Amino acid sequence: MAKVALSSEATMVLGLAGTALPFAGSRTEEAERWLRVLRLHGSVSAPLQAVGIGEEPVEAPERPAIERPPAEQAPAPQDAGSQQRVIEIVTARALARAQQRGASVAQTTDILVGAIEHYRQDFDRVLEAFGTDREEVLASVAAHERSGAQERTEV
Repeated sequence: MAKVALSSEATMVLGLAGTALPFAGSRTEEAERWLRVLRLHGSVSAPLQAVGIGEEPVEAPERPAIERPPAEQAPAPQDAGSQQRVIEIVTARALARAQQRGASVAQTTDILVGAIEHYRQDFDRVLEAFGTDREEVLASVAAHERSGAQERTEV
């Protein structure tokens, strides 16, 4: 199969996530930033909003105590190399998923799945805070993809 490219919407989401991730204080906060960007951009926004992902979580995501900075101390930004590695990992997973689907272009739905795969339990905590779970989100994404309501295939 030919090389898979990123859609323009997927590229934009990766850029937006790249600007938000350095200021996350934990992996859970990173996962939340991915979700906030994805719920507003590209074809993945419809299935996310369909399962109730709104502007604010229903409850604060449960964060392991070791990840909580002292109340008086703001989280330190990540180093740029760490952030870039995360973007590369999520991108690689998204491209692999698109190729598995037989697509020539990776969409924002693929970016979401790549982020879920990378963050695993951290993403699960964020989804739970929004009143949903991984299975419901992935089922909504699959239904959306089956309906043929995909983003334009431009790169």
